[in-house]
Amino acid sequence: MSTRNTIGTPAHEPTSQRLGALLWPSFFVAGVVTMVFFAFIDPIALRDITFPSLKIGREWGYTLGFFLIWLATFSSSLFTWILLRPSGEVRSLKGSGKKS
Repeated sequence: MSTRNTIGTPAHEPTSQRLGALLWPSFFVAGVVTMVFFAFIDPIALRDITFPSLKIGREWGYTLGFFLIWLATFSSSLFTWILLRPSGEVRSLKGSGKKS
């Protein structure tokens, strides 16, 4: 049996693994949400309602929509990761900013 704590992020985890744990779920959810959203909303109709003077095609509408949704889901994953960090790690970050 492993005695490794599965809650929180150990300090020895590689940065690429941490970044992947944030980016991959948010990418997956953004893809699903984008498909569902654009199944009901036409990007051209959305453009005509919001920014009629811009000449954005349907493909750019899908692309911009995906990246905006990905940004929102990434922000959610990042906030969750921040909240799940062990309190000792947060305290050590606060203490490192003080000058003695």
